[in-house]
Amino acid sequence: MVLGKVRALAIFFDSLNEHNLPAFSGGDLVSGRVVVEVTGDVRVKSLDITARGVAKVRWTESRNAGANTAYTQNYTEEVEYLHHCDTLIGEDRDGDGPEEGLTVLHTGLHEFAFSFNLPQMALATSFEGKHGSVKYWVKAELHRPWLLPVKAKKEFIVFEHIDINTPLLLAPQAGSKEKTLCCWFCASGPISLSAKIERKGYTPGESIQIFAEVENCSTRVVVPKAALYQTQTFYAKGKGKEIQQLVSNLRGDPLPQGKSQSWEGKMLKIPPVSPSILDCPIIKVEYVLMVYVDIPGGLNLSLSLPLVIGTIPLYASASRTSSISSNCSAMSWLGLADLPEAPPSYSDLAISESHRRDCLRGCDRHDSEGEDPASVLSYITEFRYLPPPLYSEVDPYPAPEDCGSSDLRRPDVCPSR
Repeated sequence: MVLGKVRALAIFFDSLNEHNLPAFSGGDLVSGRVVVEVTGDVRVKSLDITARGVAKVRWTESRNAGANTAYTQNYTEEVEYLHHCDTLIGEDRDGDGPEEGLTVLHTGLHEFAFSFNLPQMALATSFEGKHGSVKYWVKAELHRPWLLPVKAKKEFIVFEHIDINTPLLLAPQAGSKEKTLCCWFCASGPISLSAKIERKGYTPGESIQIFAEVENCSTRVVVPKAALYQTQTFYAKGKGKEIQQLVSNLRGDPLPQGKSQSWEGKMLKIPPVSPSILDCPIIKVEYVLMVYVDIPGGLNLSLSLPLVIGTIPLYASASRTSSISSNCSAMSWLGLADLPEAPPSYSDLAISESHRRDCLRGCDRHDSEGEDPASVLSYITEFRYLPPPLYSEVDPYPAPEDCGSSDLRRPDVCPSR
């Protein structure tokens, strides 16, 4: 018998949503096919699949141990959410092959179905950050006698649902502050700021209505502004590493001495971003809305209003009541390229179709131009194609020798331009 070759080994998921994209949540059935294409007869010992879901954290820090001694400290941590193995071809399934313990695949395409259930537990949402990630994948290995195995790997997306239709996330958020500027023995009048938003929970694509009142009794011209920040925190070996990223911002009009300014529902658009990750022990993704007054030559007067970015939209929006499992696409959580004065126009990003197909790793992507612009999917899919962010790193648990470092940015610092 003339032995053939394995031309291709691929994994395809049976999608559960209208966009033909592999997105799941805890307890869902994940099913699909492993496709093997061979030229000629190929003898196979086994075809195995392994499904895994892992949260990983890793970063390094340089330490000084003396005048001429330095070393690198590694911080790593891992949490496993899924580990499933199955044999699609093997002695337990095809023991009556032409040779004992072997199965012969003849010329052409061969499909082998697989399925498994995700654990009925709180799974961490798929995420990709600077110092860590949460990934889920299926790996197939085709073993042949006397030859190296042929391997294929395919990722799928998991969401831990966050329903913003809860009393905690529907509660208004508000605050007020006042500040007096002084230079030596000269003191100017106070600057006061009060702000309120309708609720704590939002979903990507929504706009936050900001109600604010700023009164400037100082001698300086100040500017009221607002900014949405994402904070990624990674934990390993009892230490934390924090990454802060500006997501979107806006500004009001300059406010001269003795004037006041009111925002009656000023809109700040939430671009495509990762949902909040709150329950993973080694990775957290949190959001905060900073409403502040930019004071030239002084520290900004700021209010911090915590937010939660959810996956299940407000029920009042009838067009967005479907589950995120049927609305979300595969995504890698990337950030923004710089700190813009106004939010960038994500719909204007020029993304080639070939890039989209490569990023989706073979999954068919339906055209979303005709979709309801209020849907979560129409915003969240674009986040995959944004350029890498400009990060600001903050160590929430600095070592003693790092306490005097001045190159780390405080998390409450707001952009002043």
